[in-house]
Amino acid sequence: MKFLSILVFLLVAPAFLYAAPIRLKDLVEFDGVRGNDLVGYGLVVGLNGTGDGLRNAPFTEEIMSNILERLGVNVTGEQFRPKNVAAVFVTATLPPFSRVGGQIDVTVSAIGDSKSLLGGTLIMTPLNAADGQIYAVAQGTILAGGAVAEGDAATITQGVPTAGVIPSGARVEREIEFDLSSLTTLRLALRDPDFTTAGRIERAVNGEFGRSIAIMRDSGTVELDINATREISPAHAIGRIENILVQPERKARVVVDQRSGTIVMGADVQLSRVAVSQGNLTLRVEEAPVVVQPNPFAEGRTVVVPRTGVALDEEEGIALAEVPESTSLSQVVSGLNALGVSPRDMIDILKSLKAAGALHAEFIVR
Repeated sequence: MKFLSILVFLLVAPAFLYAAPIRLKDLVEFDGVRGNDLVGYGLVVGLNGTGDGLRNAPFTEEIMSNILERLGVNVTGEQFRPKNVAAVFVTATLPPFSRVGGQIDVTVSAIGDSKSLLGGTLIMTPLNAADGQIYAVAQGTILAGGAVAEGDAATITQGVPTAGVIPSGARVEREIEFDLSSLTTLRLALRDPDFTTAGRIERAVNGEFGRSIAIMRDSGTVELDINATREISPAHAIGRIENILVQPERKARVVVDQRSGTIVMGADVQLSRVAVSQGNLTLRVEEAPVVVQPNPFAEGRTVVVPRTGVALDEEEGIALAEVPESTSLSQVVSGLNALGVSPRDMIDILKSLKAAGALHAEFIVR
């Protein structure tokens, strides 16, 4: 009956699923139009006794002393152990074409033994890029998600109170030196390199302008001749092509996560003719030793007599079933789902299909 159920489901399931056209801006990155990562090291104050223990985090005391020295407070030789300060890393992404005076979001994360950043305020922290230059300065009140409650014998934590964000918490102080208007050619970098998709982008862009201005260099690059577009600037050319609809092509791929039992697959994954049989075999070994003692006033000694129970149980699984030629994997998985096959068993079946050479797709196990 299980074999018949699988076949019936395969006959009624749809054979092909087609991808919808996607905007060009969602498929490619434009040359030079990119963000830059920023990082800084700062201090959060105003915590309600949940800051760093300065004996365990001496760097917190060092940065606090440096800040106070810059503010004209002499703390040389002083011993202070406040519990309302915490050392943090501050990270942000500088968007492309950010201008001086603009504001960006920042993320604040504790690096010491602070228990929570709730209610804390980040003191002015410079943010550096990979070249060592300061591009922004962050400061503001932290919005941390989570909560901590503790008593004498128990502590409960919900969420991650040692990390938070400051919306618009950094102000841009330096601009990235990049002149988009000086480009004569513009490269479109595909996020998922594919020769078919790159060829479709080339044809779509040339069709938009009515002449050959784009050429595919490789599976991940399409080059656009800005002068041939006859646009005022490269920015105008990008604005004209970024909303062009292109149907992307994807490799046949199956991704499984063994920890959560998640299976993700493309609609174009195909199977060759193959037979599948699956069942669960459980072996149980139980030890129940028995202690034997001699009779009273008899010569002898106490011994332990081993008693071992062994049981072999075979649960009912999927009987031998034959999958027809050119059947899509989505149909097979849907049929297995209808039969109540667990995700763990389904992952084992997919592994066996790949090992047998019947699964024609890139198989990724996480």
